Amino acid sequence: MAVKKSRKCGVLLPVSSIPSKYGIGSFSKEAYEFIDFLHDAGQSYWQILPLGPTSYGDSPYQSFSTFAGNPYFIDIEKLINDNLLTKKDADKYDFGSEPEYVDYAAMYKSRFKLLRTAYENSGLSEKSKSKSSPELKKAFDAFVEANKDWVLDYSLFMALKNANDGRSWNTWEEGLRLRKKDAIKKAFDEYSDEVRFYEFQQYLFATQWVELKGYANSKGIDIIGDIPIYVAFDSADTWSRPELFQLDENNLPTDVAGCPPDAFSATGQLWGNPLYKWDYHKKTGYEWWMKRLAHCFDLYDVVRIDHFRGFDEYYAIPYGSPNAIIGEWRKGPGIDLFDTMKKVLGKRRVIAEDLGFLTPSVIKLVQKTGFPGMKILQFAFDPREESDYLPHNYTKNCIVYTGTHDNETTLAWYNQLSRKDRAFAKKYMNIKTNKDITWEFIRGALASVSDTAIIPMQDYLGLGSSARINTPSTLGGNWQWRLKGDELTGELADRMKDMAKLYGRV
Repeated sequence: MAVKKSRKCGVLLPVSSIPSKYGIGSFSKEAYEFIDFLHDAGQSYWQILPLGPTSYGDSPYQSFSTFAGNPYFIDIEKLINDNLLTKKDADKYDFGSEPEYVDYAAMYKSRFKLLRTAYENSGLSEKSKSKSSPELKKAFDAFVEANKDWVLDYSLFMALKNANDGRSWNTWEEGLRLRKKDAIKKAFDEYSDEVRFYEFQQYLFATQWVELKGYANSKGIDIIGDIPIYVAFDSADTWSRPELFQLDENNLPTDVAGCPPDAFSATGQLWGNPLYKWDYHKKTGYEWWMKRLAHCFDLYDVVRIDHFRGFDEYYAIPYGSPNAIIGEWRKGPGIDLFDTMKKVLGKRRVIAEDLGFLTPSVIKLVQKTGFPGMKILQFAFDPREESDYLPHNYTKNCIVYTGTHDNETTLAWYNQLSRKDRAFAKKYMNIKTNKDITWEFIRGALASVSDTAIIPMQDYLGLGSSARINTPSTLGGNWQWRLKGDELTGELADRMKDMAKLYGRV
């Protein structure tokens, strides 16, 4: 019997960065072509960012729901082919003038209007002039029934948010804010068609994603997804399940999430997410977490859990604080949550995002779970001390990256290094000429003992700062970069495959 190879490699590229039409990457034919490219390039993984609907700031890590999918990713061309839209419908709208960047303002103004046209054409809307096909109605009703645990609350939340001019739910009238039974029933009746519109979006998202993921798996490509540890305060999750979070009698947070001051930030990081009421979760057998994780394992083959340290200890900042200077560390659920996950969901593939300052207790937690942690080459080159991020210090059970979505591209990072750090990196990576820079870092990652190597697509393309995905703690200009559409050549695929093969990853 053939032994299954444990050494593999893949590419990090957000769905939004796919070069499809209509303003943003989507589950379009270009996404299928990208999967073909990965297959031809000898890759085993496509790592993406969270798929949830983005809120203010456009970050996939601050979503209106931890269960819902981003309607921007619905492929418009498929809706045209399914006769839910015409090309003329789609061409009416402005989706942004720069194909290499996502214009989120243009997307927000146009995408939902176009999806509403598709909804009315489907026959499912109260405003539809014709009835839907029996097949569509049956599939739609089955989707809503199978996902009623979250899709009803999410859809009502979005309908109410629209009715309240986009304001946060804590500013709504009391009956809705506190989810009083009569107020919620009245809202479902009053906004029934709007609720159904948001259910329709989720039906389209789920149907198209299942098809795309199935195609990836058929080509030997597994999807690595990403789950933020926290949910947004202004989300369907917090509004519909306040008992899960550290909220007061008015459903306002008592404390919020963030990070304390460190060498990078004198005032720390104030994220503002509500914190979990971990004693309540423990009493319920982590029921909500098990549903959340099960949903993620339906969406993805492997799940990267963001800010893994927060399960060991989390930093609590008093609500209303202007920064993260005042706060305290509190104990998280620890191994108990992951032991429960194993019992309820079985053995699953997880990546622990264990970056940043790690205490002995969080290192112990990662070891207990057996989950691989992350190694980032860009963190390795400080000549003053021996770094755990240098490849000769890796163990097999880890995932190595040249950089992540929060880092500069490797080329831009290398050019910004101090003279001393760059000299060390140049010597360690055996860089001979400027054109070798990114490929020598890729070589270092692929050659390492790490079981898995993931390389951002920008590094394979040797791109600079203009291709950066996100600069943490900044607003605006993030999550926008996209492929042009002509960079993914057969020559590049061959070079990627040759290197993957050289280091036993194909």
